Amino acid sequence: MDKNTLLEILNDWNLWKKDLETGRERKEYLKQGVDFLKPNVILAIIGVRRAGKSYLMRQLAKRLIEDKKENILIVNFEDVRFTEFYPELLQEIYETYLEFLKPTSTPIIFLDEIHNVPKWEKFVRTIQELGKAKIIISGSSSKLLSGELSTILTGRHLDIYVFPLSFKEFLSFKNLEIKDKLDIISKRIEIKSFLREYLEFGGFPEVVLSKAKKQLLLTYFEDILTKDIINKYKIRKGQKLKSLARFYLTNIGKEITFNSIKKFLGISVDSIDLYSSYLEEANLLFFIKRFSSSFKEQEKAPRKIYSIDIGLANAIAFKLSKNFGYGMENIVGIELRKKEILDPNLEIYYWKDYKQREVDFVLKEGLKIKQLIQVCYSLDDYNTKEREIKSLIKASEELKCNNLLIISWDEEDEIKQDNKLIKIIPLWKWLLDENL
Repeated sequence: MDKNTLLEILNDWNLWKKDLETGRERKEYLKQGVDFLKPNVILAIIGVRRAGKSYLMRQLAKRLIEDKKENILIVNFEDVRFTEFYPELLQEIYETYLEFLKPTSTPIIFLDEIHNVPKWEKFVRTIQELGKAKIIISGSSSKLLSGELSTILTGRHLDIYVFPLSFKEFLSFKNLEIKDKLDIISKRIEIKSFLREYLEFGGFPEVVLSKAKKQLLLTYFEDILTKDIINKYKIRKGQKLKSLARFYLTNIGKEITFNSIKKFLGISVDSIDLYSSYLEEANLLFFIKRFSSSFKEQEKAPRKIYSIDIGLANAIAFKLSKNFGYGMENIVGIELRKKEILDPNLEIYYWKDYKQREVDFVLKEGLKIKQLIQVCYSLDDYNTKEREIKSLIKASEELKCNNLLIISWDEEDEIKQDNKLIKIIPLWKWLLDENL
């Protein structure tokens, strides 16, 4: 690629001669990034498209500049002027940067959406091993560091998974700061009002700040499927993939098997299995398995589906926002999924017995069950309350766990039954208390 063209592209995405829009800080991710850069490892920023990875990269770059702008290089491989991707492109970019910017110390190189470049892992490994630069890469695929690269870079990389905004971050974007537990109580009316909006439109940063929320969400859905799956894997039956994605997002919190979907979509179980792995890899959704002491039973049992963002599911399903129970369950599922990624000892399941008694979330830490969680909009109805409590108690006995919780919309209480203590906490308080 021509050096002058390369330099023009690089100049547009870097802080050498101008300031770039860095958006609102994602403080927790930013701290993780700065901390992770201290050891000599490659930092990988992974997450669903439009969750804020590129802005996080710019925030990191700005934090690390220390008045030496020429020591930072940002390359955005989604720039349309990159008309062709080939293995030598990274070396050409690197040499152009060295020639024209002449960094005065070890440069920090940000490679945004790096998966677009073939054989990028060889360049990254070489630069990292020779100590020629600190490398930060990003991509929308959860398998960014799988396969060959994972083997090549064993022990040489650390990952940051970026999700759409948490509820606490959402409130910050709405200029409502929650600093302590007293804030949670004193600002609860505003908090609950914003939670309804969060439950409907989710936490994609641009969506939160935009008026055209639904249109943006529908665009994100199409972009994720087209750019991160159909084009990447050269899928011919793109409409079948989209139908499967719509089916999943219309059935969040429900149990599914690939066999049950086969007739509905008219494609083979193998294709459903493959397409489902692509959807999960693109971070559009995730599955939770049923808990069982038998690995074989666990693998055969139906799985529950959750969207990576409740707003995305609502935009596709149209009416999901009216079913607060499933929406609340999805939000809780996302928060637990984050914890699972951060803690390698934590595993998240659901529980169900032969009498169809069910517990939404089982938190397993090592060999022990740490907590059982039910999500229920309201316990006002006697039958609903009895069903939720009996399921929790049965699971508690079977799994030998006494840490029992029901997350409701706005109820707070403690129930003692059958020598068990069940705590009830409002969703808004659980989302904020857990993150203070």
